Amino acid sequence: MGDTALMDSLLILAQASAATTFIQTLVKGLALGSVYIMMGLGFVIIFKGTQVLNFAAAALSMAGAVFMSILIADGGLPFLPFDNPLAPAEGTTPGIPLWLVNIALALIFAAIVGLIIERLAIRPMIGQPLFAMAVITLGVEIALRPFSIDATALEGRSIGVPWGAESWTLGDALIPKSYIAAIVMALVAGAIVFAFYRSRFGVAMRAVAFDQEAAMAQGINVARVFQIAWALGVALAALAGIAYGMAPFPPGGNVSQEIHPILAFRVLPVIVLGGLDSVIGVLYGGFLIALAEVFAGQYLSQYGSTLGPGYSTIVPYIVMLIVLVVRPFGLFGTPEIRRV
Repeated sequence: MGDTALMDSLLILAQASAATTFIQTLVKGLALGSVYIMMGLGFVIIFKGTQVLNFAAAALSMAGAVFMSILIADGGLPFLPFDNPLAPAEGTTPGIPLWLVNIALALIFAAIVGLIIERLAIRPMIGQPLFAMAVITLGVEIALRPFSIDATALEGRSIGVPWGAESWTLGDALIPKSYIAAIVMALVAGAIVFAFYRSRFGVAMRAVAFDQEAAMAQGINVARVFQIAWALGVALAALAGIAYGMAPFPPGGNVSQEIHPILAFRVLPVIVLGGLDSVIGVLYGGFLIALAEVFAGQYLSQYGSTLGPGYSTIVPYIVMLIVLVVRPFGLFGTPEIRRV
């Protein structure tokens, strides 16, 4: 009887441990997927509104996180010789309301950068081949990268997350507060995007995406649509960078050079999987890619010596290729119809 009771106890502990691992892995996947979704939404909005593939998305995302650091850690205003009146007192951590206000400020500065890029680099290229416009965004990426890389070359820059690396406890599972915050950020961003698409400007953007000449004939200001698309797209990319900077994501509560590569190389499978012009597709693509990556990293770790130390980083691309074999335009992308 004693051996049976011991075996039953060990079985219960094993089941509890498995459930705890599953919950923690699931929440981590949903949080990472939320970051991918915010990044993907910014990419898709720019593509849907202007037909431009924005290869500068990662640099813009990291720049937005640097803006947040300037506002919080430095107590200044990006590009302006003034103090931030809404900065926390030196050496203190901001409360959640003040932190959220500074996020809004950082997104405003990011949107202004988007407007400047659209006006100086994109609008003069209207009417040129889309490939040329994509190359322009690569130039923007190269131009912006030193701003963020130099700022974080020696050490990360704090973004002043109020809760740091604190966690909640759900049973035996530890749920980092930053993971829940990232999910909430993505939900808010998604709700704003859906509301935007049902607004007057959203309808105009869809009309411009369908046919620019027809939209202009209907009196739609195409240049204004381009401005809105870039401002909103860059702000969403910046929000993704800020979210990914929170601990326990790898940057550890700072703006670090780890933000750029993860967001640069993950947004591609997310948007391709979901469909380049589909907002719904970004939601599915972000969660599918992140969950596949995180669950593979957790449950295949015992095969790490066989698969290689970085096997989980290629999982998103494997998932993307499998889906593209079946649906070349992504899960929700619009198939291109050519008349012959």
